[in-house]
Amino acid sequence: MADQQAQAPVFNLQRVYLKDASLELPNAPQIFLEQEAPAIEIQVDVTNNGLAAGIYEVELTATITAKVKDKVLFLVEGKQAGIFQIESVPEDQLDPILGILCASIVYPYLRANLSDLITRTGLPPVLLQEINFEAFYQQRQAQRMAEAGAAGANGSLQ
Repeated sequence: MADQQAQAPVFNLQRVYLKDASLELPNAPQIFLEQEAPAIEIQVDVTNNGLAAGIYEVELTATITAKVKDKVLFLVEGKQAGIFQIESVPEDQLDPILGILCASIVYPYLRANLSDLITRTGLPPVLLQEINFEAFYQQRQAQRMAEAGAAGANGSLQ
């Protein structure tokens, strides 16, 4: 009877850390003389990998590029990661937990670190918007399914 009872799920955040950060101002100091507001482009990605049994790393990468006309004002990239203990969770729920819940926990740290890095340039901070990681996860899943379908269709034609 004890073997039939499922163990209670375990979810623990073990550590959050800044894995990598870079800042470039390739056109300084001349770019500071520009009066036009910069155009900001932001890209975010989420990855995960198993470190040991029940231990996972979730890594968020954000790249912020600010341009004035065709010149780069600054380029900032940061990788923020978290290590999570996740056990006794059904296999079909693990990927959403990593891609949604864990990413949502790590993201505020990434936002703060990148904003701080930009502020240290003497420029106004750029605050990354909140992200709905559930919608982000679903978009990525749909994209993967479409790519897998296209790859399968291409493979059958050869």
